[in-house]
Amino acid sequence: MSILGAAVVPHPPIILPEVGHGEEQKISATAKAYKEVSRRIVALAPDTIIITSPHSILYADYFHISPGEAATGNMAQFRAPQVALAINYDTEFVMKLSNSAMAADVPAGTLGERNSSLDHGTMIPLRFLQEAGLDFNHVKFLRIGLSGMSAALHYKFGQTIARVADELGRKIFFIASGDLSHKLKSDGPYGFVEEGPQFDSQVMENLGGANFLQLLTMDNAMCNRAAECGLRSFWIMAGALDRKAIRAEKLSYEGTFGVGYGIVYFNIDGDDAGRNFAYQLAKFKKYEAEKRKANEDAFVKLARYSLETFVKTRKPATLPADLPEELINRRAGAFVSLHKDGNLRGCIGTIMATQDNLAEEILQNAISACSKDPRFEPVTIDELDALEYSVDVLGEPERIFDVKDLNVKRYGVIVENGARRGLLLPDLEGVDTVAEQIAIAKRKAGIRPEEKVALWRFEVIRHH
Repeated sequence: MSILGAAVVPHPPIILPEVGHGEEQKISATAKAYKEVSRRIVALAPDTIIITSPHSILYADYFHISPGEAATGNMAQFRAPQVALAINYDTEFVMKLSNSAMAADVPAGTLGERNSSLDHGTMIPLRFLQEAGLDFNHVKFLRIGLSGMSAALHYKFGQTIARVADELGRKIFFIASGDLSHKLKSDGPYGFVEEGPQFDSQVMENLGGANFLQLLTMDNAMCNRAAECGLRSFWIMAGALDRKAIRAEKLSYEGTFGVGYGIVYFNIDGDDAGRNFAYQLAKFKKYEAEKRKANEDAFVKLARYSLETFVKTRKPATLPADLPEELINRRAGAFVSLHKDGNLRGCIGTIMATQDNLAEEILQNAISACSKDPRFEPVTIDELDALEYSVDVLGEPERIFDVKDLNVKRYGVIVENGARRGLLLPDLEGVDTVAEQIAIAKRKAGIRPEEKVALWRFEVIRHH
């Protein structure tokens, strides 16, 4: 068996005495569990240890595998330069994994490294392994960054790692480095949101029960609100454990400093063909897409019809004959927003009506959202089933003279300085204050933060 086991571990610098200066005692349960995991890894005598870290090089659409023969790192940024380590990379594994991933349509490789130093998400588990007696001269490593891509691709990358280990005959251990929520306490460094404890509870339950399908399908909005750190690291690990019989041990959980630290150890008890979560996830996604389509109202159905017609034929659709009167008899500005795997995939709209009716407005803006948003490549046919749509119909803008008249949940905002104008819709994920709302609208318009602007507010009716 090539994969010997896996573990989820956090990476708080304060856990090291050289950094914590006594504060580490407040997370002693985490340190004790970390030492136990490290002892077990040393006893298994792996050939290669895989470490996935959120603080390694991160790209939106690429998994970075650290290149080179070796790497060094220290904790100087945390005022402990004396904590320094050096590791050797498994160069044969790196090369084969890069080639195998690309052959499997998983964008991964060694391109684009700007800083080869080991990050603290890698350094913390390495330090515990060193203290447990791991011989760094006889064990090699892979350090892998995360990406902004889907859960399915992270899982597939993990499957590829396990397959390469089999093909090379490597005995590997997988360390998924990652903290949980960063928003557990109002007096913590990042504050509190109710989604923080919810996220930690669900992740620890899913990891502790080895419920990987639930881990792969957690609500994206909740995860983002919780300011999670390591979920994608855990997704890759889950893929590396594909079709394995797993016995999970929840060793510790603490949130002392307002950040969740969880440690879970995964024993492997042979094979289990039923734990084929790539298949289960694809089936789940198909069911969710069908359910979404069945529940779409006429506004969203029209946006989907327009977009899919254009992507498939490269020609605009003609209006259907059976549209509701509101779409035919009303004129208004409208925005069409696209999401894929919880991430924005396109958003284009009009502040005021530019077409003969609202239906034509949506028809045109859906095409623009999929093909003219400068932030994204045009939508492809392969993506159509994965897209989620929303249509915002804008009310008449109202001039205001005081930011107290804004409310990020109820009102969108328009900012204007001369010929420059920017708009931000209301009730957007991650936009929690009026100041943030205005700042983002300014950036979109190319207006500097210190420049004065005229303000308008507007309400929307959002269709999902």
